Amino acid sequence: MRGQLPLFVVVVARALLPMPPEPLTLLRTIELPQVNGRIDHLAADLETGRVFVAALGNNTVEVIDGRAGLYLRGLTGFQEPQGIALAVDASAVAVANGASGHLTMIDRTDFHVIRALSLGDDPDNVRYDPAEKRLFVGYGSGAIAALSAVDGHRVGEVKLAGHPESFQLERAGSRMFVNVPTAHHIAVIDRAGMKLIATWPVLEASSNYPMSLDEANHRLFIGCRQPAKVLIYDTGSGKRVGAAETVGDTDDLFYDASRKRLYVSGGEGYIDVFRQTGPDQLTRMVKLTTAPGARTSLFVPEQSRLYLAVPHRAAQQAALLVYEARN
Repeated sequence: MRGQLPLFVVVVARALLPMPPEPLTLLRTIELPQVNGRIDHLAADLETGRVFVAALGNNTVEVIDGRAGLYLRGLTGFQEPQGIALAVDASAVAVANGASGHLTMIDRTDFHVIRALSLGDDPDNVRYDPAEKRLFVGYGSGAIAALSAVDGHRVGEVKLAGHPESFQLERAGSRMFVNVPTAHHIAVIDRAGMKLIATWPVLEASSNYPMSLDEANHRLFIGCRQPAKVLIYDTGSGKRVGAAETVGDTDDLFYDASRKRLYVSGGEGYIDVFRQTGPDQLTRMVKLTTAPGARTSLFVPEQSRLYLAVPHRAAQQAALLVYEARN
């Protein structure tokens, strides 16, 4: 037809066009020598560039130089380390020991133990509120404890209907959102008064473990394992407003506010990357192959880095995979 290019010319022209960059690009693999068993959560120190990895099955906290991409050392003396958070104002790293019931605070520079705080059975996820200089720890058959990061004093506690998993803190408000999978709901806590103010049912799926918050759009993302879904909640109404199928056996998910993306890591061996096409809509951009059991991760927006923990399984060595988020 007059005015049209031959088909082969069109195909070649398209092939020569630059491909858009992958939303996540693997930069390096950092081996974690002599680390065995399950790996739980991670924390990052922006000032030093260090990344701390809770190697639960190894009873160690692994220290990585995230800037140089180097393994530094393994810290011993922990008992099933699970949750981990940096308390900048106390110059400490807080580590929840699931087996001993203690929250161990270690110095962020030389790693000596500052104090060990007795909490109760199975302390798990840890969050830090820099405005109030408080640490929040989920533990036991159902409780969130608030602790002073400066002196370790327990300043409050809220009882819940089951063991708390991931929880998130509002920055512009005083609410805390908590996954309580055995109760099939999300608990909403006023952390100023340490009071339970609402529960939002989780009905479309179960095993709601990871959570992330899009505070600007008033949306909460909940990762469920049965079936594998991300559920979206309106934090104003408490209603479920959206959903998307995702990778199996997820234990961490993170919202990238600058790029409007959601990163979901799962033990099935993938990272799901979703684009937020509307407050209530997620569109899969890519499903990246990772490694079996690699379900815990950490996104550090200031670095545009996603760190993914890979456990040792047969010939698969324990490692930390470092990805760069690109526009």
